[in-house]
Amino acid sequence: MTEAILLSLAGLAGLAIGGELLVRGAVGIAHKLGVSTLFTGLVIVGFATSMPEMVASVEAALRGSPQIAWGNIYGSNLANTLLILGTTALIAPIALTGAGRRDAVVALAMTAALIGLTYSQLGARWIGFALLLAIVVYIIWRYRHPSAAMDTGDDEDEAPGNGLVAVALFVGGLAVLVFGGQLLVTGAIDLARIFGVSETVIGLTVVAIGTSLPELAASIAAAVRGKSGLAVGNVVGSNIYNILLIGGATMSIAPFALPIGLMGLQSLLLAASAIVLLLILWYAKSIGRLVGALLVAAFFANTVFVFS
Repeated sequence: MTEAILLSLAGLAGLAIGGELLVRGAVGIAHKLGVSTLFTGLVIVGFATSMPEMVASVEAALRGSPQIAWGNIYGSNLANTLLILGTTALIAPIALTGAGRRDAVVALAMTAALIGLTYSQLGARWIGFALLLAIVVYIIWRYRHPSAAMDTGDDEDEAPGNGLVAVALFVGGLAVLVFGGQLLVTGAIDLARIFGVSETVIGLTVVAIGTSLPELAASIAAAVRGKSGLAVGNVVGSNIYNILLIGGATMSIAPFALPIGLMGLQSLLLAASAIVLLLILWYAKSIGRLVGALLVAAFFANTVFVFS
C-alpha cells in the first residue's frame, strides 16, 4: 500500500508541473499559428490532456478489460464537466465570452450517441472506425470555422517569444503529464483493488479522476492566467475527444458492448452534465463560485453513490 501511495503522490506532482508547462506552450503556439486560445484549448490542449485517458483506456482494452476503458470515458467526462469546471470556477471564476457554444452542442450530440450506444449494446469495429473518422471531421471543421467570439486575450507577455521554446514547453509538459498520469493511475488502481472494487467502478472513479487531473491542472492554470477560452475549450474539447478518439480506439481494439453498469444513473448524470454545460455556455456570462461548488458537490455525491 505504501508503494501505491507514493506512486499516486508522484503522479500528482507530475500533473501539476506538466499542466503549467503545457498551458505556457499552448498559449505560445496559439500566437505563432495565429489561432485563438479557444481553438488551442479545444484541439491542442484538449488532445494533449486526453492522452492519459487514451493510454489507460487502450491499455485496458488490450488487456481484455473494456469495462475499465468505457468506465474511464464516462467518468472522465463527468469529471471534466463537474469536478474540473467546478473546481476551476471555485479557484478563479470563469468569464464567458460566448466562445465554445457550438462545441458544447457537438459535445451534447456525442454524449447522446454514447448513451445510445450503451443502451443498444452494440459492439463492432466499424463503430470504432466511425468514431475515429468523426474526430478527424470535427478537427477540420473546427479549424475552418472558428467561433465569432474568441478569447484571445492580451497574453503576449506570458507567451514564449520563440516558437521552438513554445513547442518545447508544450511537448515537455505533455510528457510530464502523461508520465505523471501513468504513475497516478498505477498507484490508484492498486489502492482500489486492495479494497476489492469492481473494474467498472475503478474506471468510473479512480482511473477517471486520475487521468482527468491533467485537464484539471491545465484548466486551473489557464483560468488563473485569465485565459477563459483555454479553460472552457479544454473541458469541452476533452469531452469530445474522450468519446470520439478514445471511444473509437477502444471499440476498434475491443469491439464489445459497453458495460451494462453504465446504464441508469451514470447515463442520466452524463446527459444532465452535458445539457448543463450547454446551457451555461449559451446563457450565462460567467461561471461563479456558487455554480462551481454545486458542480463539485454533484461529482462527489455521485462518487460516493458509486462506491456505496
